[in-house]
Amino acid sequence: MSGLRGRDYISVASFSPAELWSVLELSRELKLRAYSGERVIPLLSGKTLMLIFQKPSTRTRVSFEVAMKQLGGFTVTANWTELQLGRGETVADTARNLSRYVDGIAARVYSHRDLVELAEYATVPVINALSDLEHPVQALADFFTIWEKRGRVHGVKVAFLGDGADNVAHSLILMAASLGAKISIATAGGYEPSPRILEIAEERARSTGAEIDVTHDVEHAVLGADVVYTDVWVSMGQEAEAERRIRDLSPYRVTKEVMAMAKPDAIFMHCLPAKRGYEVVDEVIDGPQSVVWDQAENRLHTQKALLALLL
Repeated sequence: MSGLRGRDYISVASFSPAELWSVLELSRELKLRAYSGERVIPLLSGKTLMLIFQKPSTRTRVSFEVAMKQLGGFTVTANWTELQLGRGETVADTARNLSRYVDGIAARVYSHRDLVELAEYATVPVINALSDLEHPVQALADFFTIWEKRGRVHGVKVAFLGDGADNVAHSLILMAASLGAKISIATAGGYEPSPRILEIAEERARSTGAEIDVTHDVEHAVLGADVVYTDVWVSMGQEAEAERRIRDLSPYRVTKEVMAMAKPDAIFMHCLPAKRGYEVVDEVIDGPQSVVWDQAENRLHTQKALLALLL
């Protein structure tokens, strides 16, 4: 475990492909042990994780808090305005102070720049629990779920429909590139992924055999897919753009007809929360191909592994 100790996890690209696999492999071990009755494995006895939330959270907050408790550790949770950050203290000064009290920090923020600054000045590991650029802890759970359901990751085709510049899409692209999967992003014009994210992904893909594709054509993306994935069209902080985003992204709604374009045994994934009737219809998210609840559960197991390795 010592190879990742003390490291930050700000982006999927923070870890090498081998290091990402080490997290997934430990996730499987810890999940199996939990299901065999070992609910508490005191790998982090006496350790404390600080959780900072600038955005609301259900899965991220609960899964991190339960993960630390099941590892024998503790959490301190606060939103941005409860800290002196809300009164103008700099991110750097907050990082310096918190590093004297806790063993790690996980932060869910609007601006990725705040996370980068937090990591720069903290002397303990910093984890990206979501930013406007990436959602790397979600991508760990997603590819762990794909590994469980499909039996492999290398060569698996993931079709992502919706906002290609979405933080979840960015982390999925980087994870697919790191683990040798195929990913096809179907999105509207003006919603393409970050060029920098694609550049990093293409560089990784050269050594892993991954394939990355961006298209405006739903059928092109979904044809032959093992996984069909979507996310909300209007994220927190984008409410003023809601009408335009819904109009632009409506052609990328996941319906039964879209699922029929994929492989017959394809699975449907969504990071949640879902805006039912918009990016996905009820008969898909509640249907037999949906694995969203297993996917949500796996946030707990993969974050336990990540915390054990970093702290």
